[in-house]
Amino acid sequence: MKLTKALGLAFCLALATTTAHTSVRAQEITLRSADIHPDGYPTVEAVKYMGDLVKERTSGRIGVQVMNNSVLGGEKDTIEQTRFGVIDMNRVNAAPFNNLIPETVVLGLPFLFRSTDHMHKVVDGPIGDKILAAFEPHGLIGLAYYDSGARSFYTTKKPVEKLADLKGMKIRVQQSDLWIAMMQAFGANPTPMPMGEVYSSLETGVVDGAENNWPSYESARHYEVAKNYSLTQHSMNPEILVMSKVSWDKLTPDDQKVIRQAAKDSVVKMRELWAAREKSSEEKVRAGGVKVITVNKDEFSAAMKPVYDKFVTDAKMKSLLEEIQAVN
Repeated sequence: MKLTKALGLAFCLALATTTAHTSVRAQEITLRSADIHPDGYPTVEAVKYMGDLVKERTSGRIGVQVMNNSVLGGEKDTIEQTRFGVIDMNRVNAAPFNNLIPETVVLGLPFLFRSTDHMHKVVDGPIGDKILAAFEPHGLIGLAYYDSGARSFYTTKKPVEKLADLKGMKIRVQQSDLWIAMMQAFGANPTPMPMGEVYSSLETGVVDGAENNWPSYESARHYEVAKNYSLTQHSMNPEILVMSKVSWDKLTPDDQKVIRQAAKDSVVKMRELWAAREKSSEEKVRAGGVKVITVNKDEFSAAMKPVYDKFVTDAKMKSLLEEIQAVN
């Protein structure tokens, strides 16, 4: 009886070991990717799509697991984790990179891009590649740019109908010196905080407002507590998909090539998803009783000279700005 049990146990262990080895062979590498947005958000779905491409092109050896909804922390925290290889991949707005990688500052300059098409031409070309290359000395591999729409102000009580309305308002901003300076130039009091804290801060009056695109305003449910949305469209700061250099260096050159191409291919998918989501988010927000306000954008743009004077100072930044402005 004991012999039978022992043989049975040995068989089970052998089977488990064989199954485990088969599983390892089937997917030798799982790359964890962070995102602060909820399931279904265009950036989340785009990285999932990229993962499907990688899995297909490596015959299942490499997979991507998207850890969304801030489960790995806010963007600033996950950047550090990605640099040290704790997180393999990360989708972050360009702004939280500003204090680490100076080249990203130019992407967030107010009223920089004339249109979505202009922004696409910039990031899809040699200028975009130059900025992505600047990530590597900081322990990150820049893979691709995703859309982030046009950012506009939303407030809980007093609507922003003209520039003067922002004076003295406490406005949540991303954790970036550029964005702090931008709000100060608008006349507002900037309050840097992670995205996950914004809803309660709006609800309790810690801040009077924030600024973001239609999908983020809707998906984070900020429109429930901030019912005034002013179409300033002051920034089209893109999202950036990066990979930890620690994780990158563990891959073969062929696998690196696969991942880089899959990231580029996912951009097309992301833009399709983004265009559809922008439309549906705006419809949902308007149906939710939000007051949508058209403003004179020239008035807001004219107030941004101090921001350009402060952040576009050295020859490299001036050259980068001129290159972007020259793209037709």
